[in-house]
Amino acid sequence: MDGVIVVDKPEGWTSHDVVGKMRGAVSGKMRGSPKTKVGHLGTLDPFATGVLPLVIGHATRLAQFYTHSDKLYEGVVRFGWATNTYDRAGEPLGERRECEIDAGDLERHLEKFRGKFMQTPPQVSAKKVDGRRAYELARKDIAVELAPVEIQVYELTVLGIDGADVRIRVHCTGGTYVRSIAHELGQSVGCGAHLAELRRLASGEFLIEHARTVAQLEALAAEGRLMEALAPASEMMPGFPTVLVDDLTAAQIRNGRDFPASPFRLQPASQYVKAVTREGRLVAVGEAVLPNVYHPLVVL
Repeated sequence: MDGVIVVDKPEGWTSHDVVGKMRGAVSGKMRGSPKTKVGHLGTLDPFATGVLPLVIGHATRLAQFYTHSDKLYEGVVRFGWATNTYDRAGEPLGERRECEIDAGDLERHLEKFRGKFMQTPPQVSAKKVDGRRAYELARKDIAVELAPVEIQVYELTVLGIDGADVRIRVHCTGGTYVRSIAHELGQSVGCGAHLAELRRLASGEFLIEHARTVAQLEALAAEGRLMEALAPASEMMPGFPTVLVDDLTAAQIRNGRDFPASPFRLQPASQYVKAVTREGRLVAVGEAVLPNVYHPLVVL
């Protein structure tokens, strides 16, 4: 099993919880090795739901190509008070205030959160500080300084306003914290805010339409049909051109040999290509070292 299974993560589960559950399903129900690797392509906070792509087997080696993949979210920003985690799971900061949201005024405040800008991650986050997660330090009341990171928000749209709740749609680069946007938006408006709901609709090329619940995946595993939920590794990274290789070339690639790509099939020239057998199995991802010559960067 080398590929991706897209999970619709339930509320209250950590991304690690989902990985552990699927590791057991893959190893126990699909006759896989007990050491079958399972990882995820971008964590989701416990209170959030939606698309969590899991890489299985040798496909875990491809996670590096998804570090900055775009994300699509829908969420609810609740105005009136901020929290220490910037979401509803945290403790309130200060008194709760009545806050009437005017659509025109809100739009003016939202403008500063569109396009490219520097964003400081929340203190309660998975960012590492001297080898330790920031949230671990925050739980011990250890103050840390997290460096701002450049992000890009392609779309930030108001879908509806219900009292102090504002439903938004956010299309952004990987590494963006929507709860930081909610927190800073509350500061900008002047009455505090936090993220009350968050659902990820897309992560890279993986869409909510492709996702299955944990219960659905467990049922497939119990019937020995988990492969039905697996997108093979050769279908990952659809933006990388495919180079078909024969058995001899595939063996050479696995030994670290460079391989050619037809200039007629790569228009324009690409930094990365996928070397795929005629049976549809991904052999490697190659990186350009010369015009139309690629070196195997990651071998499956």
